[in-house]
Amino acid sequence: MSRAQVVYLHLCVVLMTITGGVFAWMKYGMKPADEFAVINHPTQPWMLAAHVVLAPLCVFAFGWIFGPHIAPMLTSGAARRRPSGLWTFAALAPMVLSGYLLQVSTADGARRAMAIAHWASSALFVGAYVVHVVRRWRPSMPMPPRPSSRA
Repeated sequence: MSRAQVVYLHLCVVLMTITGGVFAWMKYGMKPADEFAVINHPTQPWMLAAHVVLAPLCVFAFGWIFGPHIAPMLTSGAARRRPSGLWTFAALAPMVLSGYLLQVSTADGARRAMAIAHWASSALFVGAYVVHVVRRWRPSMPMPPRPSSRA
């Protein structure tokens, strides 16, 4: 992966995690000042809007690194030695799909199910992603060799 891809991906994931976490805190962790309020904090709609607007940029980031990073690791077998990457990749589709369906679902039961699926898959994704990145940065941990792109 190029440096631009790495920086763009990390930036997208960090911003998505922050906006999603802050939105969740505002929605579930705060109480409104007015008992008839629809939102718990004045910036809650802005956090949700930022999260939703950033989502396609983050999906693009994963599409951008699929060819040079994800696919070669999956096909070479190196991913078996690096389960954090597999867990990150496995959580990606349910996270994206549930996030999209959460925005278009109108029935309360469907929205609740999509919210639970989105939170569970997002928690798995963020946890696995952090482990994947931290393990790469720690020089004391042995890393599997990268597959050669030269054939």
